[in-house]
Amino acid sequence: MGLWKELPREQQEKLLAENKSKYDEIKAMGLKLDLSRGKPSPDVLDLSNDLLGALDTYKSESGTDIRNYGVVTGLPEVKRMFSELLDIPADNIIVGGNASLTHMYNVFMTLWLFGAPGHEPWGKQEKIKILCPSPGYDRHFNLTADFDTEMVIVPMTDDGPDMDEVERLAASDPAVKGIWCVPLYSNPAGAVYSDETVKRLAGMKTAAPDFRIFWDNAYGVHHLWEEHKIANIHSLSAEAGYPERVYYFFSTSKITFPGGGIGMVASGEANIKQLAKHIGLQTIGLDKISQIKAWKFFGGDPEKIREHMWKIAEILRPKFDLVLRKLDEDFKDTGLVEYTEPKGGYFVSVDVPDGCAKSIVALAKDAGAVLTGAGATFPYGIDPDDKNIRLAPTFPSLDELESTMDLFTVCVKIVALEKYLN
Repeated sequence: MGLWKELPREQQEKLLAENKSKYDEIKAMGLKLDLSRGKPSPDVLDLSNDLLGALDTYKSESGTDIRNYGVVTGLPEVKRMFSELLDIPADNIIVGGNASLTHMYNVFMTLWLFGAPGHEPWGKQEKIKILCPSPGYDRHFNLTADFDTEMVIVPMTDDGPDMDEVERLAASDPAVKGIWCVPLYSNPAGAVYSDETVKRLAGMKTAAPDFRIFWDNAYGVHHLWEEHKIANIHSLSAEAGYPERVYYFFSTSKITFPGGGIGMVASGEANIKQLAKHIGLQTIGLDKISQIKAWKFFGGDPEKIREHMWKIAEILRPKFDLVLRKLDEDFKDTGLVEYTEPKGGYFVSVDVPDGCAKSIVALAKDAGAVLTGAGATFPYGIDPDDKNIRLAPTFPSLDELESTMDLFTVCVKIVALEKYLN
């Protein structure tokens, strides 16, 4: 049929009428569907049910009673498990809490109130800017906004953020204090940072001596078809002479249970010492019971974590296949959308015609399908082109997902055709 934008007006009007009729049929079904967040589905959660009964002792490896106070930065055996999984020295890791996002907020707040070790607090400086590769993760942006910090959009590529732009901004402006990164299967585009990108981030010159990389490796083991590896930012930054540059975040929230997972942060010696001090003022001991449960469940063996993730991949793979098949069937050669084909992670990123994303999301909601809000993947919730939509296929059943995709593709066609006709 060719590009829909270039079709004769009569043909566009006919297609619009056909899709409006389909929309009315779907709306009459009274659907209640939700693709707004990347949550584990019940069958994925069921894979970890044995974790609930994994506690067969009240003692840690060293004899610590895990029911009591103490061990502020995490049990040594759990640190060791993460150390072996992520290739980061155990002494550089703090483990505790169910969410890496808590550690991210804690780190940002520490920098804001007390500054990086040896440097002035960010909150006392005249202007602070954080680089935000976009489309990106809305929770990173919302966290940054909570500190009234200026967010600067940096375009994303298939290999990570546009490094020419990152290096230019970081080297020219001392107010640029950091960058958010989701290096493997980025949220939402599914990009895998190239080795060159990681090396450039680790060793680049910055105008701010206290420049920090917030390295959220949320999907570091969430492969779908084959394993992809990224360069080790922790060791590379140390080798480049910047051992305190990176804060590395990871959690088991999408590995076992979001409500009972383990979050962690890793960094250089000075950063970890500073964080440990402030955590020690917030608590006399984080949840060691959840830590030991996870350690027991996986036998302290990173390989068991990898095996578990392939079981999750078997559940998620058909969902991603369905989304990509629907997008291909409905939009091939139409010129209506561009979309990523992620190799792992939790999302599919779709770009629709400029100026259409908000209307598509609203139209889908009116028919019973909640999508991630248009603009959520950009700082301040504002997509400058109003074109990016994040699809989160992990939670719904296959039947629910198929219904949602049928509705989504119809909404895209209606809004796009109305734009072309007007």
